[in-house]
Amino acid sequence: MDKEGSQLIRGLEGVVAAETRLCDLDGANGRLAYCGYDIADLARQATFEEVCHLLWHGELPAAAQLDRTTLALIAAREIPRELVQAFRLMPPGTDPMRALQAAVAMLGMHDPDATDNAHDANLKKALRLTSQLATAICAHHRIRSGQEPVAPAADLGHAANFLYMLTGKRPSGVVGKAFDASLTLYAEHELNASTFTTRTITSTQSDLHSAVAGGVGALKGPLHGGAGEAVMRTLLEIGEVANVDAFSDRALAEKRRLMGFGHRVYKAGDPRAAILRGMAEDACRQSGQFKWYEMAVALHARINKAKGLIPNVDFYSAPLFYSLGVPVDLFTPVIAAGRIAGWTANILEQHDDNRLIRPRADYVGAGRRAFVPVARR
Repeated sequence: MDKEGSQLIRGLEGVVAAETRLCDLDGANGRLAYCGYDIADLARQATFEEVCHLLWHGELPAAAQLDRTTLALIAAREIPRELVQAFRLMPPGTDPMRALQAAVAMLGMHDPDATDNAHDANLKKALRLTSQLATAICAHHRIRSGQEPVAPAADLGHAANFLYMLTGKRPSGVVGKAFDASLTLYAEHELNASTFTTRTITSTQSDLHSAVAGGVGALKGPLHGGAGEAVMRTLLEIGEVANVDAFSDRALAEKRRLMGFGHRVYKAGDPRAAILRGMAEDACRQSGQFKWYEMAVALHARINKAKGLIPNVDFYSAPLFYSLGVPVDLFTPVIAAGRIAGWTANILEQHDDNRLIRPRADYVGAGRRAFVPVARR
């Protein structure tokens, strides 16, 4: 307790800092819903475009509304040529998340509503940035790989178009649906670190692009969005299913931290992980890379038996993304391509009922001291 009677809660764990109509996260029972709709129903039956509309407007779209949202997202896919040129000027080894953060800032420079924080203007920016973010991720990857960016395909949905811009190949229906569902599963997750960052920035009356750039920075960390990348690097280190037991024994003996297990909020398991597991199985089998799924299942079983740990969403997203041809260091940008829907929805909600977010800190440093001039120190 500090001198004012306030209680120190490290990491703000369990602290309720906002009211929201967007995400209903029941950690005790392992349930998740967006605007009242269960995540399993949305991932399996809705498109990412429908989920974006739901988060931005609070209701699932009727057919005509969905058509308007879909067409608006397609129309917004192009990114400024100045941004493409900036990608060409970046050092070849630039971290994709650092490039993405810079891209969001540059997109704000070109957005006609950049400094307008009115609700309607923020809706327009949310839609544009959701579409442009996907194009920017793929364009930067192509350029750093020595390839030319692939122009968006107007006849493909958001998820399928992302894979097309990334690889230059049109994905199959199964692959496209799996990736679409993964974007939905990552779209919104209450006050996680990156979403809380966007709301904190928004609470200062800053603009949407600045808030999202901050969210990208928070997502970059290995304890947040970088966990899926760490999972895949672990699977690549293991190499073969036959090596899982020996690797697990060694990792447990060394008390090595394995990413992708456990969750700060979910105590009964992450409901998104179960959905992604089935999709990862189908995608890995179809792509001829089934061993990564088998390896993940074996590692899951071994660690669960030894430690009682349950995988979170990042665990099975790793073999899924890898089987779809997503490079390991693009896993976190892919999460950003989904989470942008939730970030922007939270920004809208914060602007509509704003209060500056300004917590306190419990000072534990030296007591009050007299200043000593430098000559006498």
